Amino acid sequence: MSKPIDDLLAIMATLRHPEQGCAWDKAQTFQSIKPYTIEEAYEVADAIERGDFADLKDELGDLLFQVVFYSQMASEQGLFAFHDCVAAICDKLTRRHPHIFASAAHSASGAADAGAALQNWENLKSNERKKAGLHSILDNVPNTMPALSRAYKLQKRCATVGFDWPSVDGCWDKVKEEILEVEQTESGSPELVDELGDLMFAMVNVVRKHGLDPEAVLRQANQKFEQRFRAVEAKLADTATPVGQASLEQMEAAWQQVKQAVRPT
Repeated sequence: MSKPIDDLLAIMATLRHPEQGCAWDKAQTFQSIKPYTIEEAYEVADAIERGDFADLKDELGDLLFQVVFYSQMASEQGLFAFHDCVAAICDKLTRRHPHIFASAAHSASGAADAGAALQNWENLKSNERKKAGLHSILDNVPNTMPALSRAYKLQKRCATVGFDWPSVDGCWDKVKEEILEVEQTESGSPELVDELGDLMFAMVNVVRKHGLDPEAVLRQANQKFEQRFRAVEAKLADTATPVGQASLEQMEAAWQQVKQAVRPT
C-alpha cells in the first residue's frame, strides 16, 4: 500500500504532466504560485486563531501541497526534489538540537529549559550564517515579510548582540520623541513618511519589550474594531439610518454606546 505522501507526489506529477496534465497547473511558475503560498499560510493561522482543528487539518494539507508544487517544478528543472527538502529540514533540526541528537556527554550539558534551547538555536543559526558568508546579523531577514513582522524580527536580531534598550522605559521615551517630530513635520512633506515610519518602528519596540508579538497585538485591535463597528452598523440600522447615511455625530454616539456594551472576545 502506498503512503499518502507518495500519493500526493504522484498526483502533483500528473497535474504537471506535459500531455495529460491540467492546463492551469502546467502554466504555473515559482513566481505565480508565491501569492497562493502566502494566502495558505494565513489560512492556517486563521484556523488556529478560531480553534477550528478540523479546518486546520485541511489548511495544513493545502499548505503542504504548496511545498509539493514547488518541489515538482524544481524537479522538472533539475534543481531539487521533494525528498531533498525533507532531507534538508531533517539535517537542520538534528544539527540545531545537539543537546538532543548528539553524544550522551553533549546531551547532558545541553539546554535545561525552553529559553536555553532557544538561545542554543539562535547561536547555531548565527554560526551557520557566518559560515555561509552572511556576516551581518541582519542578513537573510526576508524583505518580503510584512513590514510589521520584519520590524519585529530586525529588532530581535539586534537585541541578540546587546543593541537594545535596557527596559521598556527607553522605548517609551523614544516613542514620545518620535511623536513630537511627527507633530513638528509639515503635512504632505516627504519627511512625514520618514517620521511616521520612525514612530511606528518605535512602537514595535515597546510591544516587543513587553514580550508580545506586534502582529498579534494589531490583529487583536483589528478584531476589536471590527466587532465594534459591526455593532455600530446594527445599532444605526435599528434607527432606520444606514451607516452610509448617518452623520459623523450619529456614528460617534453609536460608537460610544457600543464601546460601553461590547467587549473584545
